[in-house]
Amino acid sequence: MSPEAAATLKRLKSDFEFYAPRVLKIRDKTGAIVPLRMNRAQQFLHKEVERQRAETGKVRILGLKGRQQGFSTYVEARLYHHVSMTFGQRAYILTHLAEATANLFGMTRRFYELSPDALRPSTKQLSSTAIAFDALQSEFSVATAGSKGTGRSATAQYFHGSEVAYFENAIEHMAGIGQIIPNLPGTEIFLESTANGTGNLFHGMVEDALRGRGDYRVIFVPWFWQDEYETEPPPDWKPSGEDLDYGQPYGLSRGQLYWRQQKVLSDFRSDADYFAQEYPESIASAFRRVAGDTFIPISAVMKARKTLTVDGKGPLILGVDPAEYGADDTVIIGRRGRDASSIYQRHHGRGPMEVVGIVGKLADRVMPDSINVDATGIGSGIADRLKELGYPVQRVGFGERAINDALYPKRGDEMWSEMTTCLLDTPNKIPDDDQLHTELTMRQYRYDSSRRTLLESKEAMKLRGLGSPDGGDALALTFAIPVRSRAKLPTLPRYRNPDN
Repeated sequence: MSPEAAATLKRLKSDFEFYAPRVLKIRDKTGAIVPLRMNRAQQFLHKEVERQRAETGKVRILGLKGRQQGFSTYVEARLYHHVSMTFGQRAYILTHLAEATANLFGMTRRFYELSPDALRPSTKQLSSTAIAFDALQSEFSVATAGSKGTGRSATAQYFHGSEVAYFENAIEHMAGIGQIIPNLPGTEIFLESTANGTGNLFHGMVEDALRGRGDYRVIFVPWFWQDEYETEPPPDWKPSGEDLDYGQPYGLSRGQLYWRQQKVLSDFRSDADYFAQEYPESIASAFRRVAGDTFIPISAVMKARKTLTVDGKGPLILGVDPAEYGADDTVIIGRRGRDASSIYQRHHGRGPMEVVGIVGKLADRVMPDSINVDATGIGSGIADRLKELGYPVQRVGFGERAINDALYPKRGDEMWSEMTTCLLDTPNKIPDDDQLHTELTMRQYRYDSSRRTLLESKEAMKLRGLGSPDGGDALALTFAIPVRSRAKLPTLPRYRNPDN
């Protein structure tokens, strides 16, 4: 073998981006057989996967996706690359339906059958569910989720779970992955799915990953990254105000808005939430279909996330929603007028005095005019200790009677309503954060017999498989009490002597 050929072979083994268009063939959406050239979504996915592998030595990915964006194609191609170019490797794929199993394995067989002769390993098995390479001692196999024991006897280095949100016996299957894939460097697990409402295992894993818990990272790709999801509208077509509000945060073109409008009308029978599940524009929208009437519109939150500049005037208010050692997070958000983007901290598993130290250190640096603390439960001691140390603390109880009890039964309902009114009165700026976005937009509401606004309780949210809206509560706390600017007040002892 010449030095040039040896160098090319080495690169084919190590560089998937170089390998894919030269070796692999796919059937595109027109039915033509073409080289695998990664689209925008696949390029983004590949970049994030390689970044995680470089940082951690392994890959653990949750792919939240829309329809036909190429996620499964990328994963199948990547795993085939590993198995067909490396000795002693095994990839295992589990799908939600037998038809999907057949489709994915058909793709893999096409990779094998249409690859160049020099890069097509000899096989000892080529069936409807497996390819085994004899000289390489490697294997690629597929199965359908159904039986609780499916795959438990297997051992592999690579795993792809396709449409995990639709798995039967999902918890049992996921528990079995630990037996299939060792927690070792070089191993890769991809769990991908379109959303299937809330409360299932996939939704819970996405929420945990967004909170920074565990090894998995969420990769999300919006529908409008696909070039083909655009249609030239008729000359006299005018988007509605709702269409414009939807498209403005993402900079959608007329053609994209028209494509979406026609898709909603034809394929989804005017059900925009169903469209959002199958073709999400954000992580929060993917899970909203079963959320009923959410209190804060997703569009308002997205606008606030994407606002570049806003005039933040007035007192600086910190909202502190404390937690301890359970599933919830301690979240701190600072807001000055319409700008709540500069101070945003999230901590997990911190004791009360640790939270006091975190808040105190932050306050010494930014000198807020008010620190509004949820004084329910452990927050009571945190608020008392901060006040004892000389900080400008306001104790707030979400369950207390509302100030305007003709409109709201509790302070929590009132604060969230004040926050929503502000977000709807654009422009506003909040942290560009997926977890905060989800916590702000998943909560339902109703009216009581006196037509007062009642927010969904946290207990009811948990029954729907949702976590506590910690970030939403922290931001709402900044609307709890009217606050005068410190410039108009006597200097607090704490700020005169910050080293106290």
